[in-house]
Amino acid sequence: MHRLLSSHSCSTVQELGWGGIKNGDLLQRAEGEFDLFITSDQNIRYQQNLAGRHIAILEISSNDISRIEAAGALIEEALEEIQPDEFRQLTIP
Repeated sequence: MHRLLSSHSCSTVQELGWGGIKNGDLLQRAEGEFDLFITSDQNIRYQQNLAGRHIAILEISSNDISRIEAAGALIEEALEEIQPDEFRQLTIP
């Protein structure tokens, strides 16, 4: 993801030491640090109340890095369009 998002400042959950943190707490921490949260967790919108969040959340349909890299232009377009408090789904071909 770092290569794909080289024009953006980004960190992974593991890099931040947030690996064992549950989604609700993870989103709360991310809100304090970042403008955008990218996840492949297809259940996050059902498990968390996303209304009122002050962070953009982009749910991508795959965690397969080769598919993600191939869809780089789609992801970059979504990053340019997503609004600060928006939840958006992106299907990765």
